[in-house]
Amino acid sequence: MLAWEPNFKPFVNLPEYELGIVLTGVTNLSKTAYDRTFFDKGADRVTHAIQLYKLGKIKKILITGGQGLNPVNTNTEAEWLRDVMLLAEIPAEDILIENQAKNTYQNAVLAKETLEIAGYRPDQEHLLITSAFHMRRAKGCFDKVGLRTVTFPVDYYTHDIKIDIPNLLYPDPKSMATWHTLFKEWIGITVYKIAGYI
Repeated sequence: MLAWEPNFKPFVNLPEYELGIVLTGVTNLSKTAYDRTFFDKGADRVTHAIQLYKLGKIKKILITGGQGLNPVNTNTEAEWLRDVMLLAEIPAEDILIENQAKNTYQNAVLAKETLEIAGYRPDQEHLLITSAFHMRRAKGCFDKVGLRTVTFPVDYYTHDIKIDIPNLLYPDPKSMATWHTLFKEWIGITVYKIAGYI
């Protein structure tokens, strides 16, 4: 995973972008509460987007994502994430919503349509915000549909390499879950290539 995930980008070195595109897939839609957002792993996608906005690195945010494949909750992920951003005092007029996408390829297709309707130029470059392990597939999909993006990976599974007794001697129960995530992503990329999505 350490070799797979791209390096993070310091805020200070980042130029300003008109728009940041946030991919969903980070909430627990199996909970039926309607007065809060339950996050799974991946909440960095939201918190870093808020930081980028507050730092003036992005002027507006497009959140793309619907209900997934088997939802229990009737709200969409894009709406849940918008609610969190509103709590962080990001003005509603600076948040665009695409709430129909069910997978990464649809994120790209429908984000492009949403931006075209909103009057964004096709040659504009946007900041793509998603998990580091997922960035290659996401970037490939956005490139395929002709939407120009610069990557901003977040939500890392890895940490800096440490050579110490705990890391050398104690097994890490999270390792199997990390391998599962990585293999699933590799399978996803293979399927997307076969389908012509990237």
